[in-house]
Amino acid sequence: MPSPQTPWPHAPAHQLAEAGTYFVTAGTYLKAHHFRTRLRLEVLHRGLLTVARDFGWRLEAWAVFSNHYHFIGHTPPDAPAAGSLSQMLAVLHTKTSAWVNRLDKMPGRKVWHNFHDTRLSYQKSYLARLNYVHQNAVKHGLVPVASQYPWCSAAWFKGEASAAMVRSIYRFKTDRVLVDDEFDPAAEW
Repeated sequence: MPSPQTPWPHAPAHQLAEAGTYFVTAGTYLKAHHFRTRLRLEVLHRGLLTVARDFGWRLEAWAVFSNHYHFIGHTPPDAPAAGSLSQMLAVLHTKTSAWVNRLDKMPGRKVWHNFHDTRLSYQKSYLARLNYVHQNAVKHGLVPVASQYPWCSAAWFKGEASAAMVRSIYRFKTDRVLVDDEFDPAAEW
């Protein structure tokens, strides 16, 4: 008897049935550097913060690069699930794709590939990922100190949180954090 065919997963499964705190990574198609200039990074950064606000997501950490971004966000307070995440990112990706394609005179070009999400349910995992996102520009060798990178939350976090909280978060090890982060962002910005 033939065995049943298992469908090949062409995209990550998005398990968005529960409200909570999510770690999200999204990358450009073929890891292309569509957002490699200051202007393009600024537009993507502002776009991410704007759609999060418009959809009621509260971002706690974010980092935006030429070919990917990460963030940690909380579902809207009145939402029973995280289903709006897909809609929110669809808006961001549609608008930024159209904008960058107009700039490059490449109508219809595929800009974004997909996104990965993880619901964070363990405090240590959540705190380690907060550190990971804040420090991501350092990990990628773009700046020696995270707060020097303009398109991430590290400077905001340093200004908003107490010094003790910043030290506490930055002590969490990130070497065991499993993140799909095989991106080499463009160094020039």
